[in-house]
Amino acid sequence: MVEDIATDKLAEVYIKIRDKRAELKEHYESQDEGLKAQQEMLAERMLDICRDNNADSIKTPAGTIIRKVDTRYWTTDWDSMYQFIEEHDAYPLLEKRLHQTNLKQFLDENPELLPAGLQADRKYTVVVRRSK
Repeated sequence: MVEDIATDKLAEVYIKIRDKRAELKEHYESQDEGLKAQQEMLAERMLDICRDNNADSIKTPAGTIIRKVDTRYWTTDWDSMYQFIEEHDAYPLLEKRLHQTNLKQFLDENPELLPAGLQADRKYTVVVRRSK
C-alpha cells in the first residue's frame, strides 16, 4: 500500500509541475508576442529608412542596421520536383531527414524491408493523465 501512495504522489506532483510549466509558457508566450510585434514594427521602419536612403547598412552609435534579402523556396508540385531532382541528379536539394510517422507505418506494413543503414532508437516514456 505504501508503494501505491508513493506512486499516487508521483503522479500528483508530475501533473502540478506540468500545469505550472504550461502556465509559465502561456505567460512567456503572451509577453513574447507583444515584444515580437514591437520588433517587427521597428524592423519595418528600419527597412523603410534603408530603402529611402538606398542603403544596405547604416551604422549608428547603438548598432549597425543591415538590410539583407532572405529567400525561401518551396514547391506546389512534388511530382515534378522529384522528377527534376532525379533528372539532374540534384539530391542535395532535399533535406536529409526521414518522416518519422510515414517510415513507422511503412515498416509496420513491410517488416521484411529494411533500408541499409537505418537506425532506430526506442525508449519508454511516461504519460500521466489527470483523474476525472
